[in-house]
Amino acid sequence: MGVNDKIFTEGKIGKTLLKFAIPAMISLLVVELYNMVDTIYVGRYIGSNAIGALTIAFPVQRFMTSIGMLISVGTSTFVAKNLGEKNYNGIKKTIINSIIMTLLSLGILSLIIYVFHQPIITKLGASENLYPFAEDYISIILIGTVFQGLTIVMGYIMTSLGDTRINLYANSLGAIANVFINHLFVAMLAYGVKGAAIATIISQFIAFLFISYKFYKIKNTLKLDITASGLNKEFSRSLIKDIFTIGFSTFVIEISDAVVSVVLNNLLLSTAGDNAIIMIGVITKVSMFMFVTIIGVSSSMQPIVSYNYGAENKERMLKTLKVSIKWVTIFSLAIWSILMLFTPSIIGFFLKEAELLKETITAFRICISILPVVGIYYIGIYYYQAIEESGKSFLLSVYRQIIIFIPLAIILINSFGAMGAWIAYPLSDLISAITSIFFMKRTITPKVKEPQRVLKPKLS
Repeated sequence: MGVNDKIFTEGKIGKTLLKFAIPAMISLLVVELYNMVDTIYVGRYIGSNAIGALTIAFPVQRFMTSIGMLISVGTSTFVAKNLGEKNYNGIKKTIINSIIMTLLSLGILSLIIYVFHQPIITKLGASENLYPFAEDYISIILIGTVFQGLTIVMGYIMTSLGDTRINLYANSLGAIANVFINHLFVAMLAYGVKGAAIATIISQFIAFLFISYKFYKIKNTLKLDITASGLNKEFSRSLIKDIFTIGFSTFVIEISDAVVSVVLNNLLLSTAGDNAIIMIGVITKVSMFMFVTIIGVSSSMQPIVSYNYGAENKERMLKTLKVSIKWVTIFSLAIWSILMLFTPSIIGFFLKEAELLKETITAFRICISILPVVGIYYIGIYYYQAIEESGKSFLLSVYRQIIIFIPLAIILINSFGAMGAWIAYPLSDLISAITSIFFMKRTITPKVKEPQRVLKPKLS
């Protein structure tokens, strides 16, 4: 079939996990650098107000990415499960319906946001100073959302079929293009935030062309018909519903960042002004480096668990879970140490104003002070997705950002101003980590021995 399923069943779990996780983390690192390029260039060549505008635009970008991730995670889970069951027709049908979902959802949503962008930008917390910059940026980046979504979906499909490096290559190509095009349009031609937005959509299209070329082999192997008639023939409402259900927890995780951003933007604008919005924009961008390791390991665990779930190998599933918890903790601590040690230099890439830089450094260190403990929280979410326990996955997904952080932030910001926002981050991290440990302990402890006794005769 041209797909590699031996990687899920042979060798040590740790080695298999790292084979997925290291390319995934490098790919995510490239993505973060990719997303950060716009912020660096507008901060250095336009000013801090432009960073504030990109902070306002962040919820729109994250919302569109969330749709792509919803489809991608749901699709990859079913592709990996069908691969474990040797159900190649199921793989084909899943891929076709994921393409339908991507084209329709992102195309329609982009159009709606463009038509109603004026009230949307205002509701996102834009002041009179930030609004013109945000409008210029958002109006342009909407053009690239369908290409970005298709790139994400195709990358996840190919990863589930054993190509662990495809996302790394596509994102690296896009990131490199983004740097050069940003330099051309922002630094040399002085196109401002419009130039940064143009650079983003061009680099997204370049990544899309690359991954489409690679995806062509999968298309031929599985005999995919992605013409209009082929898409219509394979269309399945029930499968789309299942993809949506499995991927919804990931959507909630991604969209939670957007919801938090909207709430913070409006709270901070009313209590601390534009400077606080600029600060939270920089803090959000830099802190995402922590999630490179957390999401990298967690998402890499998922196809391994999904495959073995389909193959009914419970022993390997639980062993994968334990090894993933170990590695997410190790990698997270390593990145956290680097960020804490070099905070002034890192924040200095974005901000030139001395007082604003000083305040942002302090706020950043408070915000990420205990972030490494959040790794187990994300492991739990992705594990429950992999074994199709969408209820538990959804509960954990909304817990940290929606149930804990937002109420804490509202209370603390109203009591302590901007400092309340910074304090809310470590408090919500601690509470969500403790809750996740409770969930995962119940998952691991009672079930380890029983599946081993049942499966032992089959494995010997």
